Amino acid sequence: MSVTLRDTIKETVRTHLQENNGIAMGQCLTAVGWVGGTLPELYEDDGMVELSMADVAGGGFAVGAALAGRRPMYVIRYQGFNWFNAPMILNYACKSKEIWNVPCPMFVRSIAMEGGIGPVAGSSHHALYYRMPGIKIVSPMTPKEYVRVYRDFMEREEVYYISEHRGAYNNNKEFKTIKPEKADIILYPISITRFAAQEAAEELNANGYSVAVHHIVDIKPFDLPIDDIVYASKAKFGIVLDDDYTDGIAKSIAFDIQKNSKLEMRVMGLENKSAGFYKQVDNLPPSKEDIIKKIKNLIK
Repeated sequence: MSVTLRDTIKETVRTHLQENNGIAMGQCLTAVGWVGGTLPELYEDDGMVELSMADVAGGGFAVGAALAGRRPMYVIRYQGFNWFNAPMILNYACKSKEIWNVPCPMFVRSIAMEGGIGPVAGSSHHALYYRMPGIKIVSPMTPKEYVRVYRDFMEREEVYYISEHRGAYNNNKEFKTIKPEKADIILYPISITRFAAQEAAEELNANGYSVAVHHIVDIKPFDLPIDDIVYASKAKFGIVLDDDYTDGIAKSIAFDIQKNSKLEMRVMGLENKSAGFYKQVDNLPPSKEDIIKKIKNLIK
């Protein structure tokens, strides 16, 4: 059986705790499900630290562990909880190395999901961290991407914000860049939108369209290689896709791409509304159908 992203995260946490003297911290880690099956069945003596349900305090405990040299994996079960957890991470851990020359390396596992979970907990909120100096933001959706991100973290002294998504945990495949000789449309998807973008491009290309997909894993810093800038300059439109609100990372990356390549950019993400607790009032990221409709309208 192929190794899934869930399996990879679980093994990464086990390695961090048992081989690299790390710790994992968060709420309800050892409860039923072990955070979507992404944690090994270890306990406090092994470095699995259960925090209280005081959301605002958790980030501070994790920052303290980072200052003590334990490189904590701080698990935030719903990305919307970053509104409560982020202050100490952003205002201390991210600034400590620059201001005092005291590194505060943390691996923040922030987990997104959508569908019937209301206006606070749902979707991705990586834009909350985006404007702050001293942080790296990545969104790995495949096993190999996750391993690479963890290795990068262990080789550096930075705060890493890992934007995960429960919808990707069963994934056991790696993404391949779709790059026709000359594309009319280039998709730049982030997080869970990468799956819908890949499916949309494959379907459209099979029906005579020319759609490229440039997957974004490293959100901050975002770097578009010169070859991709040249390639983009020959296309008609580009679309940045995100499962966060568009007034943030999506528009910022779209601006950077357009500035460097002159490619006319669009963005797709969450609608500018709060999500509810049942299907009729959900606020979901762009689907394959949404992307196909957008592309056909642009082509027209």
